[in-house]
Amino acid sequence: MRHESLPAARWLQKLGVTVFVLSYRLPEEGWHAGALAPVQDAQRAIRLIHAQADQYGLDRKRIGALGFSAGGHLMGLCAARPDWQTYPAIDSADSLRPDINLVLLAYPVVTLEAPYLGTRSRRTLLGPHPTPAEATAWSVQTYIHKGCPPFFLVQAADDRITVPENTAVLQAACQRNTVPVTRYIFPSGGHGFGLGYRETATATWPHLAENWMKQQHFIA
Repeated sequence: MRHESLPAARWLQKLGVTVFVLSYRLPEEGWHAGALAPVQDAQRAIRLIHAQADQYGLDRKRIGALGFSAGGHLMGLCAARPDWQTYPAIDSADSLRPDINLVLLAYPVVTLEAPYLGTRSRRTLLGPHPTPAEATAWSVQTYIHKGCPPFFLVQAADDRITVPENTAVLQAACQRNTVPVTRYIFPSGGHGFGLGYRETATATWPHLAENWMKQQHFIA
């Protein structure tokens, strides 16, 4: 929250974006929903934003998502799988599709398939010995299809946690399905650079993202 979510929220607010920060449950915390707990929380939040759009003065066709690392995996899944029913309806808000219209992902976990076996997300979502089918089912690129929202991806070439192949896999899936995608790879920065380190290339990504959001007519 302190390093990524809240600084990103303040940056987006300065651009005129109404921001909601999601604090979600984690699979290893012992919830009955298990691996679905974070997805349920994210989908419910997106549905509530759609349901309360008039109250907040929001355009329902301009709902964006930003995710870092494991949060990038979560937001990627939500963007690519809006029809995924992960919990029974609670109220009228759950009659709405949790559609996302634009996605920004920073050093995201994308694929849980071999040979990319080293992420904590893979271990917590799938356990120690998942089947290849389970790994595929929890990989974002599996669900990219024509009609998915545009993706903006940033990562460092020296990221040893979510190796750059993650965004490469997602970029390739988008290109195969004619989904707009923009990807930036910085020469250094490792994993977890947030909004970027001062006087390094990573510090340029918020400006690049701002220009991209303008091109997408998401902000003025």
